[in-house]
Amino acid sequence: MNNPGTIAQAMERAVTVLTRRPDKGVHDDASARACWRGGTRITSHHASGTRMDTDMPTELGGSGDCVSPGWLFRSGIAACAATVIAMVAASEGIALDALEVVVGSESDTRGVLGMREVDGTPIPAGPLGLRVEVRIQADGVDDARLRQLVDDGMKRSPMMDALLRHPPVTVEVRVDEGQAG
Repeated sequence: MNNPGTIAQAMERAVTVLTRRPDKGVHDDASARACWRGGTRITSHHASGTRMDTDMPTELGGSGDCVSPGWLFRSGIAACAATVIAMVAASEGIALDALEVVVGSESDTRGVLGMREVDGTPIPAGPLGLRVEVRIQADGVDDARLRQLVDDGMKRSPMMDALLRHPPVTVEVRVDEGQAG
């Protein structure tokens, strides 16, 4: 397990550098590359070489033997929130005994199928709502401080920020030339 002091020291060093050179804080994040493998199976790649397979459930034509992209979305939100909460705790000298973040959602499958309401309104393909549950424990730290720590962590979580702020999205399409039949 990481030592809270080590995390706090790393954060302090980063703050010192970024205070002197704020331009160093803006950077390109590692891209995620997703490649179709047939059917609804996709393999996503990270520059480090890490790979993750996804597939849809059998009800939507997939094999059901991998996590779905939607689950990865929720997992990413949960992992990001837990990471930043742990970082905030470390920066405040709080040694956590337990931290668990569960992200759930409710979706309408009709949206991903391109279906519409009776009045013709498109049904949203994404989640209709998200639920975030945080379980946290730190011996000797009162409940109010732990709740504030979670609130601060959630506000600083990059994924939560992206969900709430709606940053602009640019889509570029490149059509590869193939052989005409």
